Amino acid sequence: MGRFLFKRFYLTILVMLAVSIIAFGLIRLIPGDPAYVILGVNATDELVAETRVALALDKPIAVQYLIYLRNMLQGDLGMSTTYNQACATVLLPRIAGTMSLAFAAFLLAFVFSIPLGIIAGIKKGAFADLFATLFALLGNACSPVWIGSVLILVFAVQLKWLPTQGYGTLKSIILPAITLGLAMSASIVRQLRSGMYETLQEDYITATRARGVPRISIYGKYALKNAMMPVITVIGINIAQMLAGSAVVETVFGWPGLGSMLVTAINNRDYSLLQACILVSCVIFVLANLLLDIMYSLADPRAKLE
Repeated sequence: MGRFLFKRFYLTILVMLAVSIIAFGLIRLIPGDPAYVILGVNATDELVAETRVALALDKPIAVQYLIYLRNMLQGDLGMSTTYNQACATVLLPRIAGTMSLAFAAFLLAFVFSIPLGIIAGIKKGAFADLFATLFALLGNACSPVWIGSVLILVFAVQLKWLPTQGYGTLKSIILPAITLGLAMSASIVRQLRSGMYETLQEDYITATRARGVPRISIYGKYALKNAMMPVITVIGINIAQMLAGSAVVETVFGWPGLGSMLVTAINNRDYSLLQACILVSCVIFVLANLLLDIMYSLADPRAKLE
């Protein structure tokens, strides 16, 4: 186990280094001088020169990266020109906002999709199975923009049960959590349904039934345990995407998260904040996948041998 974890941590460090290079390089691929991108084309030459010196843009590209890497390791992600604050200070509450939304979306998806996937896998061809299949197809096919717009129109505009936007209350998180968690629910239902059905056809399940083991034990102790292995991967990938920031959902509902901050940084040409958003999103995604690898190895010891 220790060797497996060391290998995963080692690879994670290499991936994070690559992520830092990508975050550093993407911004510099923007056409034109970054100083003019930040300040606008009407900026004076003196102000542009001061900005280039402040951001070390007057130095060779390799030196710029080393300075960026050093500052990043010290927790300095630069200064936001939009908020006139350190990017780390600006991003911290946004990361908390994204995490709270992702947790609510995961909770709703888990509570709804796990029972539905189990029942659909057991009762293949029944109404629950047909409903689960239709739900999985629609959940993966529908755009979050369309889903969010429909939810706002029905529950906020027509019924006036929930607010269209907001933050900090239970009502304000319901609609964005449903919108964000719908795709995850559909993926879990589809994967768990097929996993339960295939597992129940295995010979050892037939032998277990022949020994007179109760159905509840067969479904819960034997079938579900094996069917959940690919579901863990689906859950981990979806959570990583949620934590990295769902710009579409956060923008539709005005949710103050990492994704909406990324959109704000692009619109305001906030060079440092945009770079910080990209870096933090990628790091969160990498760390979430590392946690997924550890969880998967604990659930299935065979994964450590691959």
